[in-house]
Amino acid sequence: MAIKTAVSLYSLQDEFMNGRMSLEEIMAFLDEQGVEGFEILPDQMLHGTPNPSEEILTEWDRIMAKTKAKPVCADVFLNTNLYKNRTLTQKESIDLLIEEIKLAKRLGFKLIRLVSMVPAFVIKPLLPYCEKYDVAIALEIHAGMSFDEPATAEFIEEMKRVNSPYVGLVVDTGIFCDRIPRVFNEFNKQVLGVNPAIIDYFNAFFDKGLDGTHAIDENHNFQPELAAMVEPKDMPYVMLADGYENTPLSVLDDLIPFIKHFHFKLWEMTDEGVEYSVDYKKILQYLHDKGYDGYVATEYEGNRWILPGNPMVEKEQVAAHQKLLRETIAEIEG
Repeated sequence: MAIKTAVSLYSLQDEFMNGRMSLEEIMAFLDEQGVEGFEILPDQMLHGTPNPSEEILTEWDRIMAKTKAKPVCADVFLNTNLYKNRTLTQKESIDLLIEEIKLAKRLGFKLIRLVSMVPAFVIKPLLPYCEKYDVAIALEIHAGMSFDEPATAEFIEEMKRVNSPYVGLVVDTGIFCDRIPRVFNEFNKQVLGVNPAIIDYFNAFFDKGLDGTHAIDENHNFQPELAAMVEPKDMPYVMLADGYENTPLSVLDDLIPFIKHFHFKLWEMTDEGVEYSVDYKKILQYLHDKGYDGYVATEYEGNRWILPGNPMVEKEQVAAHQKLLRETIAEIEG
């Protein structure tokens, strides 16, 4: 059993979107970094998903033939509100995901990440297709839509009921923050003009071992101290700041057998070689002690908080994070 490193290509989205790196160049970069696996958002990098053309599939095969990193996880969505006047029916939702399963098989992936809030009703009808194509489905547990979210709890309940190796979870470590990302705070302060007192207010929760979810009461209203400070310009910050959660790792204790994959969130690698907000040595030690056997994938999101005039550092951040993970895993597994 071993913990292996991966990179979500979402981490390099700005390089790809602005034409600085092609998919082929991204794969070469992963190999240069010694990355063992990768995950992809097919919607983002394969035109026509979930039914790309034969030309695109042929190009994919060509790139994969010379790529050492293994396809690990395909991140897919269930866009239930494709239409203005209604949500998708259950049959439409299931049919869409069947096409995603078929595409994952064609691309070489054995795991699909279902975005948070995908309803539990998809599990039972998808199981025969998962078994036929040897592709598992796993719901993402993400900050803001974590274990206290009713839809998440319902999916987990059904997952446990069917108890199939083809149904599980992808855990995003944004639920294990020790503090709010510094790059997020600075961008909001310097670019959006957010009241520094509000930023200090949210930071203070982490100083007490809590998180920003405590800024909202049980009726989904702001706590009085916060409500007295907030102006319209501060709202984007406030609505995101409670999405950095400080959850104890013990929440995973009884779920480890169901966890298929991890998103190791990255906002800022520091000069000291650690991630500013998340203690990955602690998390990797926990996973080793629990016998986790799978991939942990760098998912860089600090790119959205780059200050104006500063260069994009996706490649540098990914490389530094991978170095941290490899060295920590080597130390732990000895």
